[in-house]
Amino acid sequence: MLISPVVLTSPEGENVLNELIDRFQAADSTCRQSVTEILEAVKNSKDEAVLSYGRKFDAPNLTVEHLQVSSEELQKAYELVDDEFLDTLGRAIERIQTFHEREMEDSWLQTREDGTIVGRLVRPVDSAGLYVPGGKGGSTPLVSSVLMNGIPAGIAGVNQRVMVTPPAEDGSVSPHLLVAAQEIGITEIYKAGSAWAIAALAYGTETIPKADVIVGPGNQYVTEAKRQVSGMVRIDMIAGPSEVLIVADKTASAASVAADMLAQAEHDPLALAILVTTHEPLAGLVLAELERQLPQLSRQEIARTSLEDRGVMLIAKDLEEAIEVANGIAIEHLELMIEDPWAQLPHIRHAGAIFLGSNTPEAAGDYFAGPNHVLPTMGTARFASALGVETFLKKSSIISYSKGALAADGEHIMRLARLEGLSAHANSVAVRLGK
Repeated sequence: MLISPVVLTSPEGENVLNELIDRFQAADSTCRQSVTEILEAVKNSKDEAVLSYGRKFDAPNLTVEHLQVSSEELQKAYELVDDEFLDTLGRAIERIQTFHEREMEDSWLQTREDGTIVGRLVRPVDSAGLYVPGGKGGSTPLVSSVLMNGIPAGIAGVNQRVMVTPPAEDGSVSPHLLVAAQEIGITEIYKAGSAWAIAALAYGTETIPKADVIVGPGNQYVTEAKRQVSGMVRIDMIAGPSEVLIVADKTASAASVAADMLAQAEHDPLALAILVTTHEPLAGLVLAELERQLPQLSRQEIARTSLEDRGVMLIAKDLEEAIEVANGIAIEHLELMIEDPWAQLPHIRHAGAIFLGSNTPEAAGDYFAGPNHVLPTMGTARFASALGVETFLKKSSIISYSKGALAADGEHIMRLARLEGLSAHANSVAVRLGK
């Protein structure tokens, strides 16, 4: 049996739930020292190190002259994609752009009668680095990563958006990636992958500019590199394996539930697919559907391993219990395949993205619906949000006092400063007030 269903209230069910709630894991430590060495090499040797790693692991003939994608390569890319792709790409861009435009924040001011002005100034960072994985040597280009990371940065007003992606063995980059980048206004693209690409964005090289924010998915080396440079630059998040939790009642289609569990499982052997159902017979029907659909998949072995090793089916006594379990797990993708999903939406406290109704597969959110697919994993949806325009914005406080306002507040400011033992702070007010 792929997955053994368990009742939530049983001892086994309680153990499974506790493990799910406590599933956070730090970045893979097995590559930590290797990544540290790569970061140090790029910091010190810059282009030379980036090219050395690139030649060793990606394109043996990579040269500094070809480290940046040329204008000729950018133009040629349009000749290598078809009109159907361009049509789909344009529609996806429009959806993602329209959604994220609502996220843009405005600067604001508050004025007081005594002449004090306070507020917040919202400004974009100067530069953003977008990491896009190679996708099996360019054969499975992750176009959605270009859009989901690049569009919010553009809306934020980031002046310099730089994309890095590992080249194929012949030094080329997928034309689908190049076209997608150009369609959202990104033309500065470099052929660098893995930890050395993150290092180049963090420290800057003779060719690749330094970024203030680094975003984008990747393998354990990319994730560890982002973790190590975090603090010096902003990163989107430390992401764990992708995950879905489906809450289903008796109205749910077993075929749809199984299809969505498989869609999650095919990502990675460590992907997490969970079903919480209030209708016990559904679990058996879903298991049968999983076995029926698995042989049809191109990545069936990955999906099978994921379900056998990490798949979960929990039987809840009622919808209230199922929703509370979902809140406790704080999943990346939460699907509500129930009779009235909108009635339960007010009760959802923790989820990266919420998919309502049986006609809303997670894949719609991954590619086309509009909201961002870069989401918190491993339970971090308790406090973290999806990547968005705000990822590329910073806020500065604005403070302006009139002479009268400082006179009115001065004693209070000095009192708190002296209480903290900071006499110079107090004196900076006193000298202005002639005290």
